[in-house]
Amino acid sequence: MIEPYRRNRDYMQLCWVVPDLDAAIAHWVRTTGAGPFFVFGEVHFTESHYRGTPMDVAPHRASIGQHGDMQIELIQPLGDDPGIWRDLVPFGKAGFHHVGLYCTDYETERAALLDTGAEMAFEGLMMGARTCYVDTVGSVGFMTELITANPVAEMVFGQIRQAAEGWDGSDPVRSMG
Repeated sequence: MIEPYRRNRDYMQLCWVVPDLDAAIAHWVRTTGAGPFFVFGEVHFTESHYRGTPMDVAPHRASIGQHGDMQIELIQPLGDDPGIWRDLVPFGKAGFHHVGLYCTDYETERAALLDTGAEMAFEGLMMGARTCYVDTVGSVGFMTELITANPVAEMVFGQIRQAAEGWDGSDPVRSMG
C-alpha cells in the first residue's frame, strides 16, 4: 500500500451529473465564470467493464470547462441505463459525482485506492488510455476517476486550459473536435 502522503492528492477535475447539459453549462458560466465549456461527442470505452461485467459506459453527453486550475465536468445521462452515472445520481436529477486524478503512475494509484477497500466501478480504455472510476462513496462520498497521463489527454486538457486563459465570456459553448 502506498503511504498516504506519497499518493497523488492533486484533484484536477470535479464532475456533476446533470439532467440538462445546456442549462447546467449556462448556470456555471453565469454564476461562476467557469468556461468556456467544450462539449464532447459520444464518448465510448473499449475493453471496458462495469462492476465486473463487460460493458461500455452508459450513454451520455459531456462537457468540460476550466475554473481556475480546476476542470468542471458536466455529464448528462441520455437514459436510465445501469452504470456509473446512475450509481450515484438518479436519472433526471443533479448531483456531485466524482473527482478526477491525472496519473503518471496509474497502476500504483489504482492499487492504492483498491487497497482501502474501495471497489472498481468501471474501467476501460478511452482512446487507448486506461481510465477508471473507483467507488469511493463509502469513504469520501463520491467516486474517484483515474486518468492515465497520455498525449491525447495532454492536448485536449491543454486546449481547454488555453481557451480559459483571458476568456472574456464570449462563445461559452464550443465543440471539441
